[in-house]
Amino acid sequence: MIIREREPLNLEMPFAELGGSLTPNGRFYVRAHFPIPQPDMKTWRLKIEGAVARPFELSYDELRQMETRTLTATLECAGNSRVFLVPQAEGAQWGLGAVGNAEWTGVPLAAVLDRAGLEAGAVEVILEGADRGRIKEPPRPAGEIHYARSVPRAKALKDVLLAFKMNGAELPAAHGFPVRAIVPGWYGVASVKWLTRIIASEQPFTGYFQSIDYTVWERRGGRPVLVPITELLVKSEIARPEMAEVVPADADYRVHGAAWTGDAEITKVEISHDRGATWHAARLLGQPLTHAWRLWEFHWHTPAQPGPQTLLARATDSRGRQQPTDRDADRGSYLITHCLPIEVEVR
Repeated sequence: MIIREREPLNLEMPFAELGGSLTPNGRFYVRAHFPIPQPDMKTWRLKIEGAVARPFELSYDELRQMETRTLTATLECAGNSRVFLVPQAEGAQWGLGAVGNAEWTGVPLAAVLDRAGLEAGAVEVILEGADRGRIKEPPRPAGEIHYARSVPRAKALKDVLLAFKMNGAELPAAHGFPVRAIVPGWYGVASVKWLTRIIASEQPFTGYFQSIDYTVWERRGGRPVLVPITELLVKSEIARPEMAEVVPADADYRVHGAAWTGDAEITKVEISHDRGATWHAARLLGQPLTHAWRLWEFHWHTPAQPGPQTLLARATDSRGRQQPTDRDADRGSYLITHCLPIEVEVR
């Protein structure tokens, strides 16, 4: 793994090592904002409270005894690919590997909210983790805060999972043990780890990680409005060749990678080896699966003439959304979804 920060722990998968559809647990990127909690499982409880008729608590064993569901979902850090921004932006300099695809097993959030009696006036559900600490940069609140994000009522009842297994194994500590949220089709920022509280709210949540950090500008009526980062945008990444790789001249080379999107499926990936002047269809691998990435490949016959080459990948999804070629400056240091140039040397 590539170390982006030691404390808190932030690790990136070398994306050039992309293999099968599922990312092994030990290769899945790690994003933490505060030190990883060490729960006492004898006293650990998941609290369900707020705008519910019957607030209650669940022990780990009680949660695992409820009816479970398994889903495959891709999680991507909202700052993934930040290293491609020019000029350099603040934040962890993620390359291509702050993304992964795994099989998650747990209890639907809807089942827990149904047991608690979610009230009609609840508009959002706040997910709060045990991880806590001080914010380093202003604007910031005083003292320590917990990591917390919210999802709208409709999303909470649709497909959010309270996961305790990852790829069939117990959830690793760095990935949220004992329980984390999985919000399929959304950026990883929403999939809160080390869950301890679920709070139904009758007011929109405006916590630090919802209203200050992990926000972007969105144009509404011609005016910029600050909004929280939510649904994944369509994106493809090239795993091989990797940046600065030397590839043989006048030879067949397998270009491959992965593409993903939000509440849709990847329907097309195209490759350009002339900086976007022309595009060629890549071959999609496996079967389409909503919320999970799609692997792809393209067989490129490299130029006979040695020299630098730039490859681009462009994805399209079933909602007709196409990966843009240009960067949207309103996104600041987040949502880096434009076609990323992979520069190689043909020799």
